[in-house]
Amino acid sequence: MIRFDKISKVFNDGTEALKDVSLTIPTEQLVVIIGPSGCGKTTLMKMINRLEIPTTGEVYVSDKAVSTLDSVELRKTIGYVIQRIGLFPHMTIEKNASLVPKLKGWSKERTAERVRELMWMVGLEPKQYLAKYPLELSGGQQQRIGVVRALAGNPDIVLMDEPFSALDPISREQLQVEIKKLQEKIKKTIVFVTHDMDEALKIADTIVVMKSGRIEQIGTPTELIENPINEFVKNFIGIERINRKRLLGKRELQEFIYFFEQDKQSECIEVEASMLLEEAIALLEDGAAKCLLVKKADEKLGYVTQSVLLRAMLAKEEVV
Repeated sequence: MIRFDKISKVFNDGTEALKDVSLTIPTEQLVVIIGPSGCGKTTLMKMINRLEIPTTGEVYVSDKAVSTLDSVELRKTIGYVIQRIGLFPHMTIEKNASLVPKLKGWSKERTAERVRELMWMVGLEPKQYLAKYPLELSGGQQQRIGVVRALAGNPDIVLMDEPFSALDPISREQLQVEIKKLQEKIKKTIVFVTHDMDEALKIADTIVVMKSGRIEQIGTPTELIENPINEFVKNFIGIERINRKRLLGKRELQEFIYFFEQDKQSECIEVEASMLLEEAIALLEDGAAKCLLVKKADEKLGYVTQSVLLRAMLAKEEVV
């Protein structure tokens, strides 16, 4: 558990970044901190691993005051994924991914086993990628390696600072799906900072909405959609998004499979049958793909397009 107790932060230029913030982040949840630029979300997250120090107040990790812990030792126990990935270009993928286990004194055998396990979990074949260098990989692949590196030392806590914001729409959507699936397997405490509300609603167990250094609302995606606490939260989520989420509910994509044509496969990206209808429509609206190949496990169920989904949505309004 991570607990912020009456945290304030004033920088040397007088900027008041955080104002008496108290917050508890439950164990094994994916908690998204979101808000406009300059609201203090990244500053708050960085206090967990002491990259930022509070002016007043205290941060606790597992009931231990962070200020009393050695910063280097603390950071060895917390995974960290940054926006620009931060892989060392002169080191192979294997060496990049092995950094924290090496610092922690793990054996070569244990480290290699852990890295291979994580490579499979993020969808990258170890034999194909471990000997490569970062510049030989795509942006999405590099970001996956950033996740592997963050998890390699088996931390209980993982910090993710806008990790997907620089990626193309297809890579971003795929990684959002992957991080959600990965969290279901590994059950870590993940603190994820973003300014993208669609991303927050898609991946979060709990969302923390911030404005001007303060917390405006904390809740599940459903709670925020159904009961935004004030006009700021309502407007930040977006009225159109709220209305669409309420309309579509929790209906899964597999309800709307319309056709199966093998020659369409090259124009599609693969998605899980459990993807929500709203998420599928948003993916197609972004132009990431012309259609979606819907799969359940390894079975191809069929294809859907944006027009099919929109027609299905309008035809079934009354049942939502």
